[in-house]
Amino acid sequence: MRKFLLSLLLLLVSFSAPAQFRTDRLIDVGRSALYYEDYVLSIQYFNQVILVKPYLYEPWFLRAVAKFYLDDYVGAEKDCSEAIRLNPYVPDLFELRGLCFIRQNKFDEAIADYDKSIEFNPYNKGLWFNRVLCKIEKKDYDAANADLDSMMTMWKTYSKAYSLKAEVCMQQKDTVGGAKYLDKSLELDPYDGDTWAYRAMISLSQRKWKDADEQLSKAIHLKPTTVANYVNRALARYNVNNLNGALADYDKAIEIDPNNFLAHYNRGQLRVQVGDDNRAIEDFNYVINLEPDNVMAIYNRALLLERTGDVYGAIRDYTKLIDQYPNFWAGLSNRARCYRKVGLNSKAELDEFRIFKAQLDKHYGRQQRWSKRKKHEVRKKSEIDFDKYNQLVVEDDNAVQHEYATAYRGRVQNRNVDVVFLSMFQLSFSPYDNAVKSYHAYDNEVEKFNFEHKPSRKVYIRCGVKQLSEQETKEMFALVDSLSSAIDASRNIQKDKGLVLQRAVANSVVQNYADAINDLTAYIQMDSTSSLAYWQRAVCQARMNEYDASRGTNIKLKTVGVLADLDKAVLLSPNNAYLYFDRGNVRASGKDYARAIEDYNMAIKLDPKLAEAYYNRGIANINLGKTDLGISDLSKAGELGLYEAYSAIKKFSKK
Repeated sequence: MRKFLLSLLLLLVSFSAPAQFRTDRLIDVGRSALYYEDYVLSIQYFNQVILVKPYLYEPWFLRAVAKFYLDDYVGAEKDCSEAIRLNPYVPDLFELRGLCFIRQNKFDEAIADYDKSIEFNPYNKGLWFNRVLCKIEKKDYDAANADLDSMMTMWKTYSKAYSLKAEVCMQQKDTVGGAKYLDKSLELDPYDGDTWAYRAMISLSQRKWKDADEQLSKAIHLKPTTVANYVNRALARYNVNNLNGALADYDKAIEIDPNNFLAHYNRGQLRVQVGDDNRAIEDFNYVINLEPDNVMAIYNRALLLERTGDVYGAIRDYTKLIDQYPNFWAGLSNRARCYRKVGLNSKAELDEFRIFKAQLDKHYGRQQRWSKRKKHEVRKKSEIDFDKYNQLVVEDDNAVQHEYATAYRGRVQNRNVDVVFLSMFQLSFSPYDNAVKSYHAYDNEVEKFNFEHKPSRKVYIRCGVKQLSEQETKEMFALVDSLSSAIDASRNIQKDKGLVLQRAVANSVVQNYADAINDLTAYIQMDSTSSLAYWQRAVCQARMNEYDASRGTNIKLKTVGVLADLDKAVLLSPNNAYLYFDRGNVRASGKDYARAIEDYNMAIKLDPKLAEAYYNRGIANINLGKTDLGISDLSKAGELGLYEAYSAIKKFSKK
């Protein structure tokens, strides 16, 4: 039932503050991007307004809205606070900040903001609703009830007030009162799918299977894409022996959410009961793939594998359980039986002796004395009841997200992105941008090289390796051949040394790092003052080190060489932010996060718009256990247009 309401019409708020045409236009375009759920893009427009007119509250507010929908609650909170500082008389600001606090489990702060919002707008039901839920989260039931009494006085037909009253009852174990208030809520609004689902949860707890089936059917009719309703209706149908109906519900749940482990788990249990062992194994395989330590699924699979003739597979699963629970007698007994089936009688005898000894020790009180910590760990593990391995499990959907938090195409934080350090900056022949931020990677030395040597392909700075198409690959190999011919034909290679650096860059683009390093070493012999050559050689060697490390090679000495090249480059070009970024990356790869952060700090000092530096500093801080600092950095990276940051924020935020 934890569904906080977003009642303000964020895109329809009218602002009275005067602004020039350009800022008005930028705000309008940003609003349009918000409307079309292009949240990352909208932030870039609001950034421009803030840069020009930081004293206007509306771009701060609207940027907060975009960040909120990207699950960047820390960043949204900060922007709301700035907007409130600029204009403390807009109730929507307090409401939005209240929602940000809620998402960070800061319920006291949220309540304070809702108090302020209600002061401005005392007849906004959504504000009262959210404040009550905050009080329920704090287990302040007296305060929640006081608010609910006021709500039911002001809005006698407001169904959600009664559903919240039911929530308070349920929190206090009063299922009778909870059912009464839910029935009243449904009487007032029979089209609330969530309330029907919650009413069904009470019926399930009371084993009123037929009632639960009917209630969940109504919930499904009203909200046909809510997975939990299908999972729970399947449980109700199973208990009235409607097995085909139950299987159909699990199939539908998995169709909507293929990664729902509970639907797979329960369907596996049901398939066992109807004799479909092989397909049951498929379901348990899926569950174990999602949750490798799910002991119930492993136990179920072990039994099925043994039953279908895969004895060695069963032994593997029983062994995994026994490793976690050494005195798991049923597991030892089953494994012993499997050992005998494949002729491993000595191993079977060892398992049987372990069972006998454990039983004897228990009888005579000779069990091992454990520390308090060990007892606590064992007690936690003992909560696993293997006698319940074959039971279906109910889906408790009390902690669901807001209704508005699903299926938005602009919610880039939901994309499956690996949260790792961003790659080093390097020289390349293609410009760098992330399709969102207005940022050009620039360095004076690079521009000087392009001006002096007039390369056939302009040299750029980019982050990471560009994935080449087949045509681009052919063109790059042709460029290497062309440069090689020009170098061979040169009568004054000192004068034409720019060709060598170009070939080094071309070789690095096609990931021929060994030849690139040879060229760069030759270039350094001709010009020992070139920061570009030391920089690119460091990058190429780091790439090779990365590969060698993946094969188990010790790269410690080679890493020293990479750092030496970067140190030399920094000495020659101390205002190049990318050098500090890259050195930070090398240090981070060696888990020297503190010194890596020092380098990222310097990169940011030199280039405050370097989103990648904020991103990597954020990851480094998180690795040091400074999660709040890390998320703050990730928020800044996202604000600067690096949309991958929002996936990282979502992963590391405290839910």
